Amino acid sequence: METVPDLAIPDSFDLAGGDVSVEAGGELELVRAAQTGDVAAFEALYRSTVDLVHALCLRMAGNAALAEELTQDVFVRAWQKLPSFRGESAFATWLTRLAVNVVLTERRDRGRRDARLTFSDDLDSLAPTVPAGHPGTTVDLEKAIAGLPDQARHVFVLHDVEGWAHAEIARFTGLAVGTCKSHLHRARALLREVLGS
Repeated sequence: METVPDLAIPDSFDLAGGDVSVEAGGELELVRAAQTGDVAAFEALYRSTVDLVHALCLRMAGNAALAEELTQDVFVRAWQKLPSFRGESAFATWLTRLAVNVVLTERRDRGRRDARLTFSDDLDSLAPTVPAGHPGTTVDLEKAIAGLPDQARHVFVLHDVEGWAHAEIARFTGLAVGTCKSHLHRARALLREVLGS
């Protein structure tokens, strides 16, 4: 089994902004060095992309603790899969797609575990609810997104936040394109209701 380098990965993330900036040309050099086992190069890549990955995981998972765990999983997987990176896209693009795969895999695995443990005839009681908006209260958009049902949240984040096309989302999630569009419509409607617009 391949070992993962011991990176100086913090227990919590500073989302105010990364302290390392990697130029586009320098990024490819760092990737190539990391592909040869250079842990310092991989750590520089980690520091330049951790905020991006964590934000995506947080939006898709809707749970801060789970997002931190998923972020760690993404970078472990990135180290393992780094030899497969060919440089046909930016490293951040490759890493974003890897992060989406990690989040969706975790969701499927969690769904299988929950299905074995949950016995209920009322499936609506299992779906997360979006808190109802009250006049005069401010609702945080991130909290509203986190309150969306899982699939609606995933499609909304990938389409409206990340800018993916429905065909790409369908390929990654295993849903039909029409189903993706339906989830997006539902997510937007729920957000409009919560945000009062």
